[in-house]
Amino acid sequence: MNRSIISLELNELCPPLLDLWMGEGLLPNFYRLHAQSQVFTTFPDTDKADELEPWIQWYSIHTGLPFADHDVFHLTDGRDAKDVDIWQFLLAQGKSVMNFSSMNSAPFAAPGSLYLADPWCHDGRCYPPELNRFADFVAHNVREHSNRDGQLDVSSYAAFIGFMITHGWSPDTIMRTLSQLVAEKSDPARTAQRVAILDAMEYDVFAHYFRKLAPDFASFFVNSVAHLQHSYWRHMDPDTFTVRPAAAELDKYGSAIREGYVAMDHLIGRFLRLAEKQDALIIFQTALSQQPFLRYEDQGSQHFYRLRDLQALLDGCGLSPSHAEPTMTHQYMLHFADRAARDAARARLEGWKTETGDQVFGFSKHDREENALYFGCQLRTVMDDGAIIHDRSTGRSHKLSEWLYAMEATKSGCHHPDGCLWIATGDHAVHDDKVSILDIWPTIVELSGVQDRSSERPGKSLIPRFILEESRRAA
Repeated sequence: MNRSIISLELNELCPPLLDLWMGEGLLPNFYRLHAQSQVFTTFPDTDKADELEPWIQWYSIHTGLPFADHDVFHLTDGRDAKDVDIWQFLLAQGKSVMNFSSMNSAPFAAPGSLYLADPWCHDGRCYPPELNRFADFVAHNVREHSNRDGQLDVSSYAAFIGFMITHGWSPDTIMRTLSQLVAEKSDPARTAQRVAILDAMEYDVFAHYFRKLAPDFASFFVNSVAHLQHSYWRHMDPDTFTVRPAAAELDKYGSAIREGYVAMDHLIGRFLRLAEKQDALIIFQTALSQQPFLRYEDQGSQHFYRLRDLQALLDGCGLSPSHAEPTMTHQYMLHFADRAARDAARARLEGWKTETGDQVFGFSKHDREENALYFGCQLRTVMDDGAIIHDRSTGRSHKLSEWLYAMEATKSGCHHPDGCLWIATGDHAVHDDKVSILDIWPTIVELSGVQDRSSERPGKSLIPRFILEESRRAA
């Protein structure tokens, strides 16, 4: 099959919700894609809860290696890992590739190809370098969207708009952006749907480069629906939860997830038209899905607190990491010159306590690099802004609100091992048994017309299992 491939990595969309809303006619483009696809449900490469994270499972998909072999545990670990991923492999086979924001992947630079870092791993190494202007804006808005103290200035917005105007910004997206901003003026709750506008902008830039470069393989990752599910599953399905939202909250956010799927369906329609014009094969995958999160219902659900200013905390603690960045929600990654500096930093941050003696910050038990420190705020219950936290290293006390703020949404969706894998061959078949995410690598390799002669990857190509309409009719 000598066609270019578009791998749509739509993080954590749920098979049952797709089936429900396709059946109700709300997702006509998903229905159309489903009708021309070999439809599989995937299972992850682990059965351990702490390894059921998208930044682990996507890395497994991209390398064809199980976690037990690659040991990439944290978001940002994949950026500096040495495993050969699908883009590097295809480049070595003489293929041209685009990596448009795929999660936890390593940068590369090759003429005729493209690398855009995901928003949590962006470090200025996009290729071509002009993409850094776009990546800077997206990364800041994804990482700091909840932080009122961390907003961009007018010049940053002007630079972003200038980039968009020359890189595919479509009239459709412009009109949707304006409509979104107008809707937010009359109904602030509409800001929940702003993530769909960012998706549309990312599509515009992707399509601009896809037409220009005509790559053999291109991936496109977005996280908007996963974000909505984590935040608003409680509002979509309140009867499942002990802690139920107030009526006013249900009015505001009860339809947020459904509207996210409808917006994603609009995006699917644009990809279907692009694929038809460019004679490309679409592979739709989600790595995981989600389900209700009930773990902390007995304490009023899980709340998140986030630093107002990471650099201010580091300065206040006298810490000077070589590199510091926010990752997901309430977590951060610090890199130090050596293990001693890293251990000293951990000891310093462990000194922050609540009045009841609980540690404010928690730490990972699985740091890939000995000089890396992955930490986050581990306060999970509702606390008053005037609550006191103590820095026992200095003996000083502070109001919680001086350093931390409560994120608006509580966690109500968590990961489920089932994932979607639809391969749009033009022949429809639904395969009842589940397949491993590790089977995706050899399937993409075979569809690309090359061979992987190594024996280190355990997956098996799914192509021999494809059921063709012509074969069924003949039978």
